[in-house]
Amino acid sequence: MAKNSSRNGRAPTQRMLQVGEKIRRSLSEILQRGDVHDPDLGRMSITVGEVRMSADLRIATAFVLPLGGKDQDLALDVLRRNRHEIRHLVVRGGSQKFAPEIRFEIDATFDQMDATRALLNSDAVRRDLDPDNTPA
Repeated sequence: MAKNSSRNGRAPTQRMLQVGEKIRRSLSEILQRGDVHDPDLGRMSITVGEVRMSADLRIATAFVLPLGGKDQDLALDVLRRNRHEIRHLVVRGGSQKFAPEIRFEIDATFDQMDATRALLNSDAVRRDLDPDNTPA
């Protein structure tokens, strides 16, 4: 599934993208300032890469990654444990009429980029891309 597509395979609407970006910014600020009253979360640095909204704007899926990519399971556990407080803080700082349910998932974008980079650096691909190696 493409990074910005909704579950039904159609591209997200402009409204879905706008609301998702507002929530992403709000989440990033909340986590950066340490507004959540959980010492475990206060010790973590978490990046919010993207927030995808459901078509009805009632579910926000936040794609997150702890600094360095370490302790991913712990980060998800802490975020999920504090999702109600985080939801309250997001709505308090935003202009939404209602509070979407916030779900947290690990952002695999960086892993995909690393895998692509490794593939492009493989001997087989380098050989195929070598201009001196093309048949006449």
